[in-house]
Formats: sequence, structure tokens, C-alpha cells
Amino acid sequence: MKLKMTLLIAALTSMTAHAEINISGFASVNGGKVLSGTGAPQYGIEPSFLADYPIVSTYTEDFSFSPESLIGLQVTGELGEGLSVTGQIVARGANDFDAEFEWAYISYELNDNWTLQAGKKRLPLFYYSDFYDVGYAYVWMRPPADNYTWQIFNYEGVNLLYNGSVGDWGLSANIYTGREDDTENKLLSDFFFRAPTREIWEDILGGVVNLSHDWLEIRLTHMRYTNKRFIDGEPSMWNGKDERDGKFYGLAVNADFGNLFVLSELNRLELDSDFDTYMISIGYRFDEITPYIMYSDYEQSGDGDVEKHDTTAVGVRWNFHPSAAFKVQYDRVKDDSFDFAVAGDSKALTFGVDVVF
Repeated sequence: MKLKMTLLIAALTSMTAHAEINISGFASVNGGKVLSGTGAPQYGIEPSFLADYPIVSTYTEDFSFSPESLIGLQVTGELGEGLSVTGQIVARGANDFDAEFEWAYISYELNDNWTLQAGKKRLPLFYYSDFYDVGYAYVWMRPPADNYTWQIFNYEGVNLLYNGSVGDWGLSANIYTGREDDTENKLLSDFFFRAPTREIWEDILGGVVNLSHDWLEIRLTHMRYTNKRFIDGEPSMWNGKDERDGKFYGLAVNADFGNLFVLSELNRLELDSDFDTYMISIGYRFDEITPYIMYSDYEQSGDGDVEKHDTTAVGVRWNFHPSAAFKVQYDRVKDDSFDFAVAGDSKALTFGVDVVF
């Protein structure tokens, strides 16, 4: 962590004379525990609540602040004439607060509508992907884990952004391509296979379209990629091949009527079989206090014992400061699988404070 911070400071020092530097940050201090749960004894998993799949933020029956607490720093250097450089470092309690570069990319504004970017960025699969780590940006303690389950969440490549309008509708779009080679994927290595697992997504090609008008927002996304995997150095095989192709589809529809709001997201991954996820959430703003309820579901297609789980959550957000919010949330997870069980049934209580600066 010290080395990475030293490198960041050195980069900032060298850029200051040539660029306008903008620094922003975010942090979450969250704690919680499992109130009750079955675990997955067939896999040696104690009663647990897996709050965040990619990071493996796991609560147990022992109270802890580690699973979801984090701090992030984003630095943007404006070099003039439409050129900028952005870097983001995040330190997570789930990773012993070892700081890592999450984003590192350059941007060039081609004109008022189009921007070309290249480097390491968040893979924009989901509605909340770009600001997933910024807890202050959404109403819940976290986006629903049943939806945000995929093991790869960053990529290295290039993308083309568009921002404009069509009639009375705001329109933004993103076309991207690249790859990601995670030499020791945390979710697969630490939780599912419990062996060093290298996960590769290559030939990534995707697009996102976002439309907004008054109280309605609609987001459409599609991505395809080729997956390769090595467990303990040995290649995984699927139908006699050491690679498989995946296709991802997503739809988010959000309606905000001022005080009342409805949030929804529906996703499908076509791989060896179909994996369908969805969530719906309703909340109401009473000035600075917002109670909400959320339901999410994950289901793999097929007969017999397949991966299937859902979560019901209720919570309250309190904006006690212009840059900070306190949240408390109760989650009930129902895991209907045995061979494909994640962490079993659980009931968990978490709370925390999200800040931006």
C-alpha cells in the first residue's frame, strides 16, 4: 500500500506543473453480523452472509467491520485541449486494506459529444457498475448480491463514450472492447474452488445505451466474451474445449417521482446454461430519511439441483450530513441449492456510514 501511495504522490507531483489536478474520494465504514444461518456444511462453510461476490465480503456470526469497509481516492489530471488522465485507488477491509489501482485510464474529448478512453476501467455490465464502490451514491447498504455476482468486474481496453440527446430524451452510450486476465481471482480462488484460479475473459465486446426523460430512466446493455480458466494451473474443460463463449444482456428501468421511487434491473448470462437475475426495490423519501425494501433473485436454468437463491432486504437511509449518510439494513437470504449452494440460508444485520469528499 505504501509503495502504491508513493507512486501516486510522485505522479501527482510531476503532473502538477502541467495539469489541473482534481482530487475526490469516498469511504464506507460498515459493520454487521449473521443473526442466524445454515451455512453450507457440505463445503465446510459456516453460517455466512456473502454481501459482495467479486470481493468476497463475507459476514459471519462474529460481528465485524472488515467485510465492506473501504476508502477510495480518485485523481484526475486535466491536461488541456480535451486530454485527461484518471486514476483510482481503493483499499478494502476484505483485502486487509491493501490499496489497489482499480482505474487507470486516459480520456480524449473528440468533440462535444464523443470521448475516447483507454486503460483499466470498471466493466459496465450493471447499472451501478461505475459507482459500485461509492456507497453514498445509492440508497441501500449495497447493490443486491444476487444480481452483482460475476467474478470479473474490471477490464483493460478501449471505449468510446457518447453524450447527447434525442428530442426530449437524454442519451448516453458506451461501446467498449478489451480483456481481463485475473491471475488469482478472489471469488473463485477463495470461495468457490478454494484453489488458485486464474480467470480470463478475452475478446470482450459490449455496448451500453442509457435513455432518460423526466421521471423515467432506461438502460440497455449487451456484452460477449470468451472465457478461459485455470485451477491449480490446469485448464478447465467445457464439452471437450478449454474455452467457452458467453453473452450478457441487461435491462434497468428506474422511475423517480420525487419522493416515491422504483428501481429495477434484469440480467441474463448465456454460458453453458442460462443464468437469470433480477431485482426490484421501492423506497420513499421523508426529507432526509428514506425507508426502502428490495427483493432480488438468481436462478440457473436446467432440471434438478441448480444454483438458485434470493434475498429480501429492508432498510433505512438517513442523510445526516450533506456529504454523509447512515444506513441500516436487514437481509434474509434463501439458498435453494445443495450441490450449487453458495453460503446457505441466512439472516443478517448490517449498518454503516458512507461519505464522499
